[in-house]
Amino acid sequence: MLADPISMPIKVLQKEGNELKLRFEGESHTSLELFRAKLDEHNSIEYVNFFPGHPELDDPELYIRTKGKANPVKLIQDVCKDVSKEFGSITLKE
Repeated sequence: MLADPISMPIKVLQKEGNELKLRFEGESHTSLELFRAKLDEHNSIEYVNFFPGHPELDDPELYIRTKGKANPVKLIQDVCKDVSKEFGSITLKE
């Protein structure tokens, strides 16, 4: 039996034009590296990076800047759906 879905609280720190800065509450840099790598594959991304901060004091942050009129919120939503599909298809062999 698989565990219940995991909730990942995300706080919007900045949303201006083609820039978006998010804080992933209670997460490590591991999950942000996954999002960074997936976003970096998109042609619409001009710059994406994450900032881990202090491991015991700060939650990591993800910064996204898109090209042209590409919507950074839509891109992160699309990546979340893609990651969910990838991990949703995992099967455990006993």
